[in-house]
Amino acid sequence: MSDRNGFTDKVKITIKSGDGGDGMNSFKSYKGKPACGPDGGDGGNGGNVYILADGSMNDLLSFRYTSKYFAGNGERGGTNKCFGKFGADVIIKVPVGTVVRDAETDTVICDMFEEGEKKLVQEGGRGGKGNVRFTTARRHAPNFAQKGEKTEPHVLILELKVIADVGIIGFPNVGKSTLLSKISAARPKIANYHFTTLSPNLGVVKYYEKSFVAADIPGLIEGAAQGAGLGHDFLRHIERTRMLLHVVDISGSEERDPVEDFKKINIELSGYSKTLSALPQVIALNKCDVYGAEENLKAFKKKYGKKYKIFPITAVTGEGTRELIEGVFSVLDGLPPVKRIEHDENFSYTKSGDLGFEIYMDDGAFVVVGALVDMLCRNVSLDDPDSMAYFQKILREKGVIAKLREMGVNEKDTVIVGDVEFDFIN
Repeated sequence: MSDRNGFTDKVKITIKSGDGGDGMNSFKSYKGKPACGPDGGDGGNGGNVYILADGSMNDLLSFRYTSKYFAGNGERGGTNKCFGKFGADVIIKVPVGTVVRDAETDTVICDMFEEGEKKLVQEGGRGGKGNVRFTTARRHAPNFAQKGEKTEPHVLILELKVIADVGIIGFPNVGKSTLLSKISAARPKIANYHFTTLSPNLGVVKYYEKSFVAADIPGLIEGAAQGAGLGHDFLRHIERTRMLLHVVDISGSEERDPVEDFKKINIELSGYSKTLSALPQVIALNKCDVYGAEENLKAFKKKYGKKYKIFPITAVTGEGTRELIEGVFSVLDGLPPVKRIEHDENFSYTKSGDLGFEIYMDDGAFVVVGALVDMLCRNVSLDDPDSMAYFQKILREKGVIAKLREMGVNEKDTVIVGDVEFDFIN
C-alpha cells in the first residue's frame, strides 16, 4: 500500500537463494600419462537470502522499484581439487517493525523488531561433490560428480507495523499532529484540512527520566474497519501499541457530536480487531478554547468520566498537555512492554534438491549419490540391524529401488550408496 505522498507500508517481493555449483568430474594428467587419478573439486554453495532491520528506513518505498532479490549461484568445482566460489548473499534491508510473511501460506516468518536484527530466510543450495570425494579403497577412479542443489523462488509479504508505546487516534482534523508536535520533538505536517497526515508520525515524549514513543495515526473515518478510506492500512499501525490516546474535538467545530465521534472510532477498532478494542485508552478532549466546548465537555465527562481518564487540553497552546502526559505515564507504568509478533522460528524453505538423488554407472556398478545419500550416511549405522532396515525402507520410499530397476539393474549387480556396497536382490 502507498499513498500519494509516497509512503509505502505493505509490499510483495520475490526472493531466491543461489543454486549450488556442480561438482567437477576430472582427472589429473601428466605428459605421457593422461589419467592419473581423480582431482575434481566440490561446487560452491549458493548465496543465502537475509532480512536486516535498518533503523534509518522509515517505510517500504524502495521496494516499489526493486521487487526481485536473487542471491548468486555457487560456481562449479575446479580441477586439482579446487572448490568453486560460494554465491554472493543478498541482504534485504527493511524498517524496524517490518513483519515478513510467506505469501503462499501467510505464515509469519519473522518480525524485525530490533535495529540490526538479521534473519536468514532462505539458505542457498549446497554445492555438489567433485569426483575426488567418491574415491574409496575399492573405487579408485570414480568417473562422476554430484550436481549442486537447486532452489526455488518464493514470494514474501513485507508489512510495516509501527512500533510505538502509544497510538494517537481520532477523526481527521481533531489535532493529533498538533498534539504530537507539542509533547515531542516530532514535526509532522499540520494544516486545517482533512487527511493532512497520510503516514504515521513518530515522536519520543520525555518526562524527567521517563520516555515513551507515540505514533500519530492518520485520521480514521466511519467504515475504516471495512477498508473505507485508508482504514485497514492505518489501523495496522496501532496493532502493537500498548495503549491508545484518543483525541476528540470537544468543540464540535466540524459540526459533529464529540460523544458520537468517540463511539464511532471505538466501533471501528472493534470491527478491525478485538485486541485493539481491548487496549487501554486515555482521552484528550482538544480545542477547549473554542466557543461551545464547555457544554460539550460537561456532557462528555458525564457520559464517560467514570470509565476513562479524561484530560481537557488545547493542543495549539499546550494547555493541559503536562497533565495529559502524566496521565499517560501512569497507565503505561502498569502495562507490559511492546511484544514481538509470534512467528514460526522453525520456518524454512525446502530446497527443490533436498533428498534428491542421482545414479551413475561406474565400472559396472550402480552408484547412488545426492542429498538423500548424505542424509543416510549421517543417520545410518552399518552395524545396527534396525538402522539398516531403516536404510532399506528409505531407498524404497524415495524411489531409489524403482530407479535402479528402470536403469536395468539385475540380480547380484553391485549397488553403492555412500559407504554401503551391496548386491541387488529382487
